[in-house]
Amino acid sequence: MAKIQLNGRKISVKQKLSITGLLTKYKIDHKKVAIELNGKIITKNMYEKKIIKENDKIEVVHFIGGG
Repeated sequence: MAKIQLNGRKISVKQKLSITGLLTKYKIDHKKVAIELNGKIITKNMYEKKIIKENDKIEVVHFIGGG
């Protein structure tokens, strides 16, 4: 298990979990969010390739429409 910070909360996740895997685990639609990993925005084409490591800090920002 790897201990990470997700939106300010400390959680444990499986080793070798990708960002896509994390979003799937928490039922988050990857099309409607932006991901910041350790202070850097991650492009959607990297979600499957980026593996979460011990002490990573992840922020998930949801897009909200309005008018």
